[in-house]
Order: sequence, then structure tokens, then C-alpha cells
Amino acid sequence: MSHEISRRQTLAMLAVGGASAVAAGCSPMRSGTADQFILRFSHVTATSTPKGQAAAWFKQELERRTESRIRVEVYPNSELYGDKDEMQALQSNSVQMLAPASAKFTTVAPALQSLDLPFLVDELADVPTVVAKESEVGKAIYRNKDLESKGMKVVGLWDSGMKQIHSNNETRKPSDMRGKKYRIQPSDILRAQFENWGGTPTPMAFAEVYGGLQQGVIDGGENNYPNIHSQKMHTVQKHITELNHGYIGYVQVINKEWFDRLPHELKLVVEATCADAEEYNRTVSQEANDEAKHSIEEAGTANILVPTKAERDEFKKLVVPAVYEQYRSVLGSRVVDELLNNQR
Repeated sequence: MSHEISRRQTLAMLAVGGASAVAAGCSPMRSGTADQFILRFSHVTATSTPKGQAAAWFKQELERRTESRIRVEVYPNSELYGDKDEMQALQSNSVQMLAPASAKFTTVAPALQSLDLPFLVDELADVPTVVAKESEVGKAIYRNKDLESKGMKVVGLWDSGMKQIHSNNETRKPSDMRGKKYRIQPSDILRAQFENWGGTPTPMAFAEVYGGLQQGVIDGGENNYPNIHSQKMHTVQKHITELNHGYIGYVQVINKEWFDRLPHELKLVVEATCADAEEYNRTVSQEANDEAKHSIEEAGTANILVPTKAERDEFKKLVVPAVYEQYRSVLGSRVVDELLNNQR
């Protein structure tokens, strides 16, 4: 463990040193006689997850399309920065790209919490329509003024999968959650969701979840199959309820100052590669979820319960439209009205 911390601290010091050089006018993005730009991409999940696969594809494609004028360094699994410090790292230009879950933007761009709303979609195939760039939700994501004012530019949205409930007790109805502690990402909407179901929401960094479950600090949580499997949560939990009650979307953001310094032709390549990475991600996301679910079933350590429609509706009626209306002033009336329309 100490070796991992030491490696992460060393990498972070190198990244901060590079950012300081930029601030001083000695850009580490240039090498030799030709301009070369270094893009550090940090994320918190394993390389086998949909995010990990998409990040690797993005690196390969962007370097190929720019003939290595942009060199991409990918740091997965909280190797460089984690949940607690990655947003600050992006704003300080210590890294140039992240793909955090939408819940991470609670304090910097509250409107992005629309992606955290319970029962936003029923399946991943619905996502492109709901978040289309000209929809009200799409505008809140891709034209977000709060993010721009903090030096961030949204360049993509990656699917990670639908959320399932994992716990040590069978969760068939909301009352099964009463008195239990569930790990959440730091989102007010997710807090309201679990409170409406009777559970106790407990914010916790992704890298700490396995230990929290193992030690009994928390009783369960919500996540998609690839994250449950890659972090071995199914080995310390007895039950998974396939509720498909929420969407995990990763907002691909780039440091705006870094992007603005690129020559025009490279900006176009970055944007095109980000758009293509979305399509690639959607392909691998469903495959990864199916494969992870199969691996969990094969392991036999956690029972997967698929609720009936009536059972699922018991959860839904406690949060729709209640949570949507509770955060109308945060998300914006147009966004909320559009999403509730979609529910009809």
C-alpha cells in the first residue's frame, strides 16, 4: 500500500511541476523544433471498465490522428488523482482531461446533477435521445457556463452503465433499506434518492468502497456491474438487485486554457476524436456490463435479484416526481419539465 501511495505522490509531483512550468511560461507541451502537446488524462476506474477502455481508445486514436503532435498519458484507477482531488487538479492544469461521474460536479456545476436523477432512463439505449445536444438536458451539459467560468470545457459524455443496488440483505422493496447505510457519490440528488427510500446515504470515495464494505462501515451501495466486478464488491456483498434505477454517465472535460492554446486544426481533431470516443464507449459499455454480470454470476458469491415491474415501480413512485421537483430550482424548470415529460 505504501508503495502505491509513494508512486501516486511522485506522479502527482511531476504533474504539478509541469503545470507550474506552464504558469511560468515554460510550456512542457512543446518539445524539439515542432510543437508537441502533452495531455494527461486521469480517471478513477480500472482499465477493464467502459471508462478505462474508452480512455485507452481515445489515447490511441488522438495520437494516431495528430501524428503524435498530441501525446496522451492515461492514469487509471486513481493512480495520479482520485475522487477527492481530481477536479482541483484539472482546474490547476496539473491534468488536462478527466471523465468524472456527473455527481462529482455538484458544487462546481449543479445543473449536471440532472444526470443523477433516479429513473432518468430505463436502459442505455435511451441515453442519446435524452442528452441530445439540442435538448434542455444536453444544453445544461455541453453549454454549461458554470464549468466554463471555472476553466473547464465539456467535450463528451461516456456511458458506464445502469445502476444496481448491492447489499448484504435482499433488497426487494424500499422498506428493506430502512436503517442501512449506502455509499453514494457526493450528490445532493443521490442523497435525496436514498433518503426517500429509507436508507442512510454515506458519501465515500470510489477507491474506499471495498474496504468500507469489508469493514462494515457501509452496508451497501449503488453501481454498475463493471465497477462492482472490477472492485470485487460482489465478494463482500451477498445480494445485488438489478434495479436499473439510475444512469452512470462520465462527463469528459478538458482544461479550457490548455485547449484554447492548441492550433485550430488540432482543436478540430480533439473534438472529432471525443465525439468518436462517445460512439466507441457506447459499444463497449453494454458489452462490459453483460460480461461483468456474467462473471459475477459465475463467481457465485452474490445472488442477483431481478425485480418485477411492480416491485421496481414501488421504488420509482417514491422518487418520481418528488426528487425532480425538489431540485427544480437547481436544475432549471425547462430541464425538469422536459424530463418529466419523458416519463409520461
